[in-house]
Amino acid sequence: MRVSDTLAPTSPARVATVGKARTVDLEFTSDQEELRQSVRSFLAKECPVELVRAVVESGEQPEKLWESMVSLDWPALAIPEEHGGLGLTFVEIAVVAEELGRVIAPGPLLATVTQFAPVVREVGTPEQRDHFLPMVANGSITGALALADHPQRCGLGDVTMSAGKVEGGFKLHGSKHAVLADRATDELVVVALVGDGLGAFVVPVGDVDLAPVRSLDMSRPLSRVTLDAVHVPAARALGQPGTGASTLGLTRALEEATVAMALETVGTCDALFQMVLTYVKDREQFAVPIGSFQAVKHKMTDMFVSLERARSLCYFAVAAIDEDDPSRSQATSMAKAASDDCQRLVCQESLQSFGGIGFTWEHDGHLYMKRAKSSGALLGGSREHSVTVAQSLGVSTS
Repeated sequence: MRVSDTLAPTSPARVATVGKARTVDLEFTSDQEELRQSVRSFLAKECPVELVRAVVESGEQPEKLWESMVSLDWPALAIPEEHGGLGLTFVEIAVVAEELGRVIAPGPLLATVTQFAPVVREVGTPEQRDHFLPMVANGSITGALALADHPQRCGLGDVTMSAGKVEGGFKLHGSKHAVLADRATDELVVVALVGDGLGAFVVPVGDVDLAPVRSLDMSRPLSRVTLDAVHVPAARALGQPGTGASTLGLTRALEEATVAMALETVGTCDALFQMVLTYVKDREQFAVPIGSFQAVKHKMTDMFVSLERARSLCYFAVAAIDEDDPSRSQATSMAKAASDDCQRLVCQESLQSFGGIGFTWEHDGHLYMKRAKSSGALLGGSREHSVTVAQSLGVSTS
């Protein structure tokens, strides 16, 4: 999988054109495809929908599932080898993220490997990376990103919390919304203003007031975090807070987190689409499958096209990030906007296609719809990211 200005198209299935004479190879290597199949096989066995229902009803995250993921080295996939990881790339993380969405997996893996670890890697000093990343790789700590100061705005430009410099470190005061963490989470990366720039601070969950939010999707934790003059030692202030390097590192890390969330949404929507496809083939009306009706065929076609569009844009963004291509920021917003558009269409058409049974608690469809809706809103939805794309193209949005 790669972005290139000179790659010649080989087949429509393998190559998508982006801009003038610009292409991206969307085919996985044999190792990446093997990873996908092994992850899918494991999750099908160890994370059935019954497990998700149990989490929704009890509110307890499945420790055994997390321990099994750690034993398979999933947290270590993209951690550099010098920090105890496997040294793979963001492409492998993307593959796992999509498969996690396909089974609406609970647990801390997504937030830890796509939010916490990238910030430490991109912003932290060598000593800080040496301290935190090996613990991520071996599963001894979990983490999440505390970014949004406003319930409906989550960009780096929307951060209002300030970090005041004090003797021996910094003090943080304020609240963060939509944090994928609960009391079992070990560390939070809190983003705050430092002077004219941004800083990232690793704060133990035990030092903050963490209030669970009863959200649409109860299969994974979502919390509001309040920091009441929390003191953060200088050793836990990543890199050089307030500098351009810190802001750039946060931007790069947030791009990874956003694309991973978009791919999780695509995985969930694909699973929901497959459920609907099976249903319309089996459900009969007037002695024929309802899938034979033209109106239903149109719905299925629209969902399929939306899914393929979102997946292609997501993996273009993955390739752009993996190669540190200049288009990575624009590609990230395109991917997140497309994934949110996809979940809106797939959830709407799925609910209509299922009919009355789709409204029942016993039907699994609502679990997937809730995850897709939740993921679509996290880290910005279609509206916010479409504005970002338009601005990057020089289009006025005022």
